Amino acid sequence: MARRYDCSDATDRAAGLREAASAVRRGELVVLPTDTLYGIGADAFNSEAVGDLLEAKGRGRNMPSPVLVGSPNTLHGLVTDFSEQAWELVDAFWPGALTLVARHQPSLQWDLGDTRGTVAIRMPLHPVAIELLTETGPMAVSSANLTGHASPQDCDAAQEMLGDSVAIYLDGGPTPAAVPSSIVDVTGKVPVLLRAGAISADQLREVVPDLEVSS
Repeated sequence: MARRYDCSDATDRAAGLREAASAVRRGELVVLPTDTLYGIGADAFNSEAVGDLLEAKGRGRNMPSPVLVGSPNTLHGLVTDFSEQAWELVDAFWPGALTLVARHQPSLQWDLGDTRGTVAIRMPLHPVAIELLTETGPMAVSSANLTGHASPQDCDAAQEMLGDSVAIYLDGGPTPAAVPSSIVDVTGKVPVLLRAGAISADQLREVVPDLEVSS
């Protein structure tokens, strides 16, 4: 049966983070707050757990899970051919609502779905998420909703949809934004905005003036 922890209470938060980290290491699923929406997460390097995540959402391998990290330094072990412009975007907008699609290290032993050698990666601006990620390392995290349903802004909505497919729910209260992250592809010579979200094209162009917008 799923357990839920109120992260507004210091004691409950500490216990919840401890239990969530243990659950992730056991290959179980957890729900966590981020700066955009609530996410459902698993150990990024546990293929079975990532498969369970996709199954819990009713999502196919053709829609692979993004990865959240607790520090920009983690990128060094995860991505390759990461351009100077990509690092400038990281410096300007991480932690925050910017997801970067990059080429992952070919040696990585993970299976996030049909990624074609890339990974969508982000560092969220939320203390509970960062604390958990610092403890667990990179996590596969997708919005905590059933595919086709609205992405949840609070723990109640996530739990109503996902129920006991998740071991631990970390309730951080309503998320500060209802807008998903912006997604920029940095695999080519020029960054390409794939999805406009919390960070506008104009804001991104202040850092990378040659940003293109996907049609």
